[in-house]
Amino acid sequence: MSRGRPRPIAATAMSGAAIAERRSGYDRRRMTARTFLQGGLTPRRRSSGRRWDDAEWLVDWHEPHLLFLAVAILLLSVTDALLTLALIDLGAHEVNPVMDFVLAKQPHLFAAVKMALTGAGVLVLVVCARAKVFRVVRVSTFMHWFLLGYAGLIGYECWMLRAIA
Repeated sequence: MSRGRPRPIAATAMSGAAIAERRSGYDRRRMTARTFLQGGLTPRRRSSGRRWDDAEWLVDWHEPHLLFLAVAILLLSVTDALLTLALIDLGAHEVNPVMDFVLAKQPHLFAAVKMALTGAGVLVLVVCARAKVFRVVRVSTFMHWFLLGYAGLIGYECWMLRAIA
């Protein structure tokens, strides 16, 4: 440091005597159920932060159409589970190996496992909706594709029910 310029406060504090800790033991940044609920009901961050290292896609507020997509995908998943059980009663076989394993070992948990897996996947997609895959496609686009895929699957299962019954 040159003699004519005063030393910055941070440099003085680091080289000087011990600094007294003024914070209390309570850390307001802790994640609790109240924090989760309050953040979900009153979101604050609609765009990325001011810092250069903030991710653009990590926000508290999501576009309203994502709620429609998420609910529609979950409702189609419930419909798929009901139609799958009806088809299995008529002699069909589950193609998904994970769900086939659940049906073979714990058939009464089939719908719960299906809803849990679909719900977890939809939750991840909603949280990452603004992110881009390979810097090209937004994750929210995958939700549109999954909705179309589920609609096609429901149509196919209805066609199979008519063909079998």
